[in-house]
Amino acid sequence: MNQLHWADYAVFCVYFIVVSGYGYWIYHRKKSGQTNTKDFFLAEGSLTWWAIGASLIASNISAEHFIGMAGSGFAMGLAISSYEWIAAATLVIVAVFFIPIYLKNKIYTMPQFLAQRYNDTVSTILAIFWLIVYVLVNLTSILYLGAIAVETISGISFTTCTIGLAVFAIFITLGGMKVIGYTDVIQVIVLICGGLVVTYLALQLVSTQNNGQGVLSGLSMLRDQADDHFHMYFAQGHPHYNVLPGMALITGGMWINNLSYWGCNQYIVQRALGADLKTARSGILFAAFLKLIIPLIVVIPGIAAFVLFKNGTFQQAMTDPTGVVKPDQAYPVLMNLLPAGMKGLAFAALTAAVVASLAGKCNSISTIFTLDIYKKFFDKNASERKLVNVGRWAVIVSFIIAIIIAPMLRSFDQVYQYIQEYTNFLTPGVFAIFLLGFFWKRTTTKAALTVAILTIPFSTLLKFWPELMQIIGIQADEIPFLHRTTWVFCIDVALMVVITLLDPSSRQNPKGLEVDRRMFRVTPSFVIGSAAIISILMVLYTVFW
Repeated sequence: MNQLHWADYAVFCVYFIVVSGYGYWIYHRKKSGQTNTKDFFLAEGSLTWWAIGASLIASNISAEHFIGMAGSGFAMGLAISSYEWIAAATLVIVAVFFIPIYLKNKIYTMPQFLAQRYNDTVSTILAIFWLIVYVLVNLTSILYLGAIAVETISGISFTTCTIGLAVFAIFITLGGMKVIGYTDVIQVIVLICGGLVVTYLALQLVSTQNNGQGVLSGLSMLRDQADDHFHMYFAQGHPHYNVLPGMALITGGMWINNLSYWGCNQYIVQRALGADLKTARSGILFAAFLKLIIPLIVVIPGIAAFVLFKNGTFQQAMTDPTGVVKPDQAYPVLMNLLPAGMKGLAFAALTAAVVASLAGKCNSISTIFTLDIYKKFFDKNASERKLVNVGRWAVIVSFIIAIIIAPMLRSFDQVYQYIQEYTNFLTPGVFAIFLLGFFWKRTTTKAALTVAILTIPFSTLLKFWPELMQIIGIQADEIPFLHRTTWVFCIDVALMVVITLLDPSSRQNPKGLEVDRRMFRVTPSFVIGSAAIISILMVLYTVFW
């Protein structure tokens, strides 16, 4: 039954009061005497390593993980975990090579870096694009998917869920990055604990159904009864090859996608920009360890739901009126089987994931709009207080737009998959511009501008390649999403290299960064932590390949 018991509401109210009260306390306890943008947008110097790591994960994990990734676990199995596990390795690379460059150059925003390294034109083009995508696509989709999930579990109307989630997130966001960072610690604790409760229930159900003894035997039974769901590699011709194409999971497109997301994304990088290098790196490494366990709380329940479904459990709940199986119903169905009180904890975990992600995304929208658009084009002499107020209004306006647009997404099927694919049309170009901007001093503004303009046409061409070939009578297969990412990235890099080499003035490029290799040195403890993460990943991919 899709309703909450009074005990569930009691648990959720405790969560709400704790997060809101803690956020209010943090705001007043750490409130600086003078309002300034560094404090509001970056929480400069006040976030600890564990707050940075927790905030990275809380901002990243949302309803699409609990609902969409669990659904993918139901449909295709453990292979979807590559998005999480490769991200763990990616975070190590970002901590070593990307963060030192940002901190040395005192970067607040990604457009600011582009302005320093290239020019205002490149910066403004990508700033506008990021704002459009963040507001109209990311913020709206997080709100939509979150409201759908809460509606499915609680029976509360979609409109009420949308407004409630937005108001909760606004309350957190208006306190600035300090409040977001520290409340995210609580959000992550609730998120993980609630997720583990659902995992425990799912494995216990599998065990009980097969006369087993506890959750460990349930986990063993998953492997026995759904062996095809415990492989990381899909060969060409496999039904899921186009979604997760073979070697692209550990080479090529998966790395480009992750490095761009974790290393060149305001939404993510902003958490570490206000800290010193050691604290930032420690926080990112902590986030990498947390990334390793995310599949346990979202993918394993999906696989368990598949085994239960295959054995005849909740057949009706997992299918639509026409009999078509709906994998994305896996997680809500499992949550609805939780006893009173435990369901409230899982409900709080889902809410925590959505609210933390909304707050983090909107803080980044506010930062880019205020510092890269408003201050640059509307009021260059605005006071610090005025800029912070503009940032707060940007938060409110962004959520109003998202609330208006969110219901329109009901007309789309598989909203998250479409968003993931089409927002990635610019990812190869963004990563190429950042990568060469970091490590090749000669890279010119003209090269960056060319790629910024042409990346979307290149991606569109490869997306519709079979249809274009069919027009001239040639049969062509669809190019998998991650392969397209790799191809466009390679084309972009080659184009930037050629344009730069053809420009004689690039030899004395005044915009080139001076990179000191000494800033890439890491502490022994970081080396040990990184080695542990890589070792765990090697074991996982060896066992489940």
